[in-house]
Amino acid sequence: MSNQQFDLIVFGATSFVGQILCQYLTDHYGVDGEIKWAAAGRSQSKLESLKNNLGSTAKALPLLTADASDETALTALCKQTKVVISTVGPYALYGEPLVKVCAETGTDYCDLTGEVQWVKLMITRYEKKAQETGARIVHCCGFDSIPSDMGVYHLQQAALKQFGAPCTSVRMRVKAIRGAASGGTIASMINITKEAAKSKALRKELANPYSICPDNHAFNVRQANVTTPELDSESGQWAGPFIMAGINTRVVHRSNALSGNAYGSSFKYDESMLMGKGLKGRLTATSFGLGLGVFLAGAAIKPTRWLMENYMLPKPGEGPSPEDQEKGFYDIRFVGKTDKGQKIKTKVVGDRDPGYGSTSKMLAQAGLSLALDVSKEEKGGGFWTTATVFDQRFIDRLEKSAGLKFIVE
Repeated sequence: MSNQQFDLIVFGATSFVGQILCQYLTDHYGVDGEIKWAAAGRSQSKLESLKNNLGSTAKALPLLTADASDETALTALCKQTKVVISTVGPYALYGEPLVKVCAETGTDYCDLTGEVQWVKLMITRYEKKAQETGARIVHCCGFDSIPSDMGVYHLQQAALKQFGAPCTSVRMRVKAIRGAASGGTIASMINITKEAAKSKALRKELANPYSICPDNHAFNVRQANVTTPELDSESGQWAGPFIMAGINTRVVHRSNALSGNAYGSSFKYDESMLMGKGLKGRLTATSFGLGLGVFLAGAAIKPTRWLMENYMLPKPGEGPSPEDQEKGFYDIRFVGKTDKGQKIKTKVVGDRDPGYGSTSKMLAQAGLSLALDVSKEEKGGGFWTTATVFDQRFIDRLEKSAGLKFIVE
């Protein structure tokens, strides 16, 4: 495109995570240096306020206005950049027009959605067009699902190096995590629950571990789904459900499918959270599972959902304080086994709270890697996962600039 001015445009720059992302880009790359980027949103006044809050370094930051529902404005925006990073959620409510326009204009796109039903819908509607125009669409570029997806990729690369074969079974366990949910995340979860309560077909789709794999996938292995406390044989701790497993596992299986079954046609993968040993650990896992069930049940019923949204839960635009973001972290462990029983252990650790402080850095690096590292000759248009559009160069970026570490134990 002859009128491209930018490497990146952050769309939804005044959202909670958008502000963090813009601060990160300003602090690490400036606004008029080697990386050319702009902030975009629907409100000029809010964009001006954001620019002022970013400090004197951001004095020259370009600001662009476009409404998430205005395809004409979005088209004009997309034609100015290599990549659009979208933070406008819940994506099922507000995200489709931008994906449509990116697919039509051949503009690369990434976001931080964890809404698997919306990802499925976007693939169904726009993958053919993206393949035609060369647009690389990469969903789930935050804590959902980079640590899981790139974590499995990293483990498999290590397994190939050590054993000459991939692991056909991988278990991910969250060993430790500290972070708070924001209003935007809560809103997305409530919207998914509300949609599922109305649709039996959607409930069936959400239960399918291969829901976002290509239609011609041949996977039929029954996948584990940790919903009740179970004793983890590797750590000796009790494990409970991990709320992000519903999207992460689907992304990992799509990566396997898109890479030509690189992990094997009978690949197994599951995720859970470690809650401690002994009776205390079992009680903690039980309590967490019950609490999660109560939340989801309440979100599915209109009167209790209204009470939760208006009086009990953070609202969109609200989230953890800078201090809480700074104190956050996560430590997730992977155990893989080959068909011959060979075992490998790896881990991914990250600084900052996973949902916002860390997610903003991962999302920024995904956009930069699309713009600068992976040419369209290397990877053409279509709906990719991080583990299939990126490679070791992305892991290097995450370790150098996003506070993550990928470690073989």
